Amino acid sequence: MVRAVLWLLALFGVAVGSALFAASNPGTVTLFWPPYRVDLSLNLVLLVLLALFVVVHLALGALETFAGIPGQARRWRLQQKERWVQSSLVDALAHLVAGRFVRARKAAEYALAMHTRADAQDESQGRSLRIQAILHLVAAESAHAVQDHSLRDKHFQQATDLLHIPEVSATQEGFYMRAARWALDDHDAPAAAQWLERLPQGAARRTLALRLRFRVARMQGENAVALETLRLLVKHRAISSGNGASISQALALELLHAGQDTGQILTAWDFLDDEERTLTDVALGMAKHWLAKGGDAAQSRQWLLPVWERMVQDPKALSPLQRMRLVRCLEAGLLSQHEAPDVKWVSRIESAQQSQARDPLLQYLGAVMCVRLSLWGKAQHLLRQCIATSPDPEIKGDAQRILASLEQRKA
Repeated sequence: MVRAVLWLLALFGVAVGSALFAASNPGTVTLFWPPYRVDLSLNLVLLVLLALFVVVHLALGALETFAGIPGQARRWRLQQKERWVQSSLVDALAHLVAGRFVRARKAAEYALAMHTRADAQDESQGRSLRIQAILHLVAAESAHAVQDHSLRDKHFQQATDLLHIPEVSATQEGFYMRAARWALDDHDAPAAAQWLERLPQGAARRTLALRLRFRVARMQGENAVALETLRLLVKHRAISSGNGASISQALALELLHAGQDTGQILTAWDFLDDEERTLTDVALGMAKHWLAKGGDAAQSRQWLLPVWERMVQDPKALSPLQRMRLVRCLEAGLLSQHEAPDVKWVSRIESAQQSQARDPLLQYLGAVMCVRLSLWGKAQHLLRQCIATSPDPEIKGDAQRILASLEQRKA
């Protein structure tokens, strides 16, 4: 508002100044053109010059506008083509997300048919080629969805041929991730791994790339790589902590069971982090596999100690199957004749059995400990209690077998 008032005041000032100058200006301009002489007022000459300037300016503007008509027509045609291409691209994406893959491919190919690189202006060349590459990628994705691999590879090759252009190369990470997913869908893990290796370091740590790398590692049986990738996914909150713990537990067990000797098993155990080692099934699986491969029973009990403490503090913390597996692992270690009885574990088992005197599993484990310590009478007492209270036929049968052997020894 203030600016408009200032302009208005300036205009009035110019008008007043011009009027005063013209009213009191006695100057004349004389033109000699022998044998003629023309006397003109200075005011008239100034008005004529001003009018001539305006006429010349308007004439030049009209000529410039007239000369620019072909360029305007060309730009209008390019804008119309660009609108058609963008409209077809939106239609292709809409069909793609709706599952109409054939329509999506046709819409993308229609947009490509309308798209001509020769008509693009220099300043929009890069953007035009980028749209062309995206259209090829949408067509390739649609062809992949209907298992038309030859057409998919054709469009994808045409898209990657444009990656040398700076404006298009900015999208190459998406191209590589898409190609890796296609390779996984085709059960070609080596090809998917090669595409993922092309990603720069920053892009390789994105959630989508990590998901693809996890699938590649699982398909190739690389449990260590899969477990490490899973940790990153959980860290980035791409997988919930509950699902992550379940999957990491399965991967850790596979990694441990792949060990063929105690050295390989220890290497796999050292690869696990502290949280994974405290998982109940992981510790139980580690101890069982360790003992099966001839490992030290004392070492297995050290791994089982957190699980044992968890069970003693809360009997419901472990499922019945996990409690059974824990007792079996401890039994295998207690029956080992290669080492002296572990006094600390004898005290732990005795304390737990006394605090939970009616637990048949602890009665059975206490009886096995007594057999190992040559406490025959106490062992028979605990075995009879276990046979009377245990609902598990396997535990009951083993207790009857041990009791029978003790009675034979006594006889």
